[in-house]
Parts: sequence; C-alpha cells; structure tokens
Amino acid sequence: MFGNAKNGSVPLGDTRMSYVSFGSGEKNLIILPGLSDGLATVKGKALLLAGPYRPFLKRYTVYMFSRKDDMPEGYSIRDMAADQARACEILGIRRTAVLGVSQGGMIAQCLAADFPERVEKLVIAVSAPSCSDMTDACVREWIRLAEAGDHKQLMIDTAEKSYSPEKLKTYRKLYPVLSRVGKPSDYGRFLTNARAILGFDGVKDPGRIICPALIIGGEEDRIVGAEASRELARMIPESTLYVYPGLGHAAYEEAPDFYRRVFDFLDRP
Repeated sequence: MFGNAKNGSVPLGDTRMSYVSFGSGEKNLIILPGLSDGLATVKGKALLLAGPYRPFLKRYTVYMFSRKDDMPEGYSIRDMAADQARACEILGIRRTAVLGVSQGGMIAQCLAADFPERVEKLVIAVSAPSCSDMTDACVREWIRLAEAGDHKQLMIDTAEKSYSPEKLKTYRKLYPVLSRVGKPSDYGRFLTNARAILGFDGVKDPGRIICPALIIGGEEDRIVGAEASRELARMIPESTLYVYPGLGHAAYEEAPDFYRRVFDFLDRP
C-alpha cells in the first residue's frame, strides 16, 4: 500500500536517531514533528504514519525523523538542526525539501539557515521565529504537568490549546481515558525538548534562509499565535503565507487541504 515503507535509525555519536521512510520518488522530503516527539518517537511506525503522505509517494521519498534517543542537558534547537544535518549526510540525503511542524518548524528554520546547501524548499507549519510570551506560558505549564507526572492533564491542556471548538466536541469524549494512553515511562525526553523551546531565540539572520518557503498558520492558534506565522513570512525573503481561518495549532491535522497545499507548493517549479 505504501511503497518501500521502512523503519530505520542512524548512529549519532554514542546514540541513534530513529526515522521512518516511505515512497520511492527521486526527490526527498523530510518531516520534523513537534513537541509530541518527546512523548513518543516514530520508531517502528512507518505504516502508521505514511497515510497523509500518499499524494507524495510517487514523486518523493519521504522521511520522518525523531530527535536522537539520548539528548544531553541544554540540548538546543540549533543542536537538533545540526544533528539532523548529520543524519542526512549519513543517509546520503544531499538536497531535500523540509516540512517542520511546531517545534519541528523551529528546527527546520535553523536547518535551512545553517545548512542552506541541503534545503531546497521549506514548509513551516504552526511555528514561530522565537519563543514568545504566549508560547513560554504554554510550555512552562506543560513542563509543570510533566514533572508532576500528570499525564491526563498534560494531554487535556495540549488538546484544549490546539484544536478548534468543533473538533473539541469530539475530542473531549476521550478525556477520561487519556491518563492511560501514551504515557511514557519517564518524561526526561519530553522535558529536554520542551526546555529547548524556551531557549529558542530565533535564527539570528533569517536572510540566510534563501530557499522558497511556505508558512502555514492557524488564525486561532493559542500556542504560538497567528502573528508568529506572519512574522516568519516577513522575515524570510522568498516566502508565501497562508493562515487558516477558524483553526488553531492543530491546523495541520484539521484542515482537509493541508497536505495538498504542501504538495502543490513543493511541486511548483
């Protein structure tokens, strides 16, 4: 169903970075997920994750990467981008389009700025050029809940801040079982990722992002705010902006045309 779907990992020093890949196209597309990667990595989930990328699979080989398994204290967004570049080098991915979602969009910015020879097109979804007061408050609350081991409230708070009112009508029915689903054995990985967001002060010279970029936001985003997408579009010279009305941080999940919009941008000459 999903040609060449596979699970893999690459060595990075004394640890490894997991990835999944699917498709057989000549072009490459790298997906960098958000903070949820701190709770559950992509390891072993190639078939589970491939579905939304079905339109890409003839033209692209799609890779979705987790952060590396063992992350040192103080591991930053820029460190994550450097490790991503090393992983690409190991896998022989010389040029690629990159789609970064939320925290993944922060990593994607640094990857495009610091390694411009590797990134030919860039899509940044529901992300920000730096950690604003709004984002800081959200992430600090999630850190507090993770440190307390309150998985149910962590999931509820994330959902309430991410989804549209219409989607929440359905999602709220799941709240009673959230404490029993997806809880990690410890929150160390999540906390390292979250603290990296707090320390993200942006790409020092966004003019170094020289590839074409598509910036996608949600008008009702309660985590990074819609203005963050507009600011990114102002900062990145060759960029196009689209903000979904009525949707928030989960616009990439809720908008039925999200992946078609991304594909059309990537396939544009």
